[in-house]
Amino acid sequence: MKIVVAGFENGEEIPVRFSCDGADRSPAIEWSDLPEGTDSLALIMDDPDAPMGTFTHWIIYSIGLNHGGLDASLPSDGKLESGARQGKNDFGNIGYGGPCPPRGRSHRYYFRLFALKPAGRIEAGISRKEFDGEIGGRIIEVVSYMGNYKRK
Repeated sequence: MKIVVAGFENGEEIPVRFSCDGADRSPAIEWSDLPEGTDSLALIMDDPDAPMGTFTHWIIYSIGLNHGGLDASLPSDGKLESGARQGKNDFGNIGYGGPCPPRGRSHRYYFRLFALKPAGRIEAGISRKEFDGEIGGRIIEVVSYMGNYKRK
């Protein structure tokens, strides 16, 4: 399974437009080579370098297999037109919340794509803890893509 986040290379600097210093809009994401048995996809974006521990910036799940990716600038709705659902980030909001580390130090941001086995319907707006519980035992494969961001 492969993942590509538009706008920057894996391991490189995340553009300002995707951060709290810019438009704070989600990047387009593409994937390919899904493993056999995949029923749906989910994506988490988090920052393991946050001062208080890993900070979740985005949770999106129940992504159907008829999509080869996510469009840029998704709305902050719990239920998207595609049928995908978004959870609550650690800012306390539904949807994407871009990189916004304290000034002075670069942080790493991981986009993790999960290929999942079938399950029941998961409601919109769940927390990271609830999400982790829902996907436990259902993960077929996980791939990561990482970007760095430092506020000027």
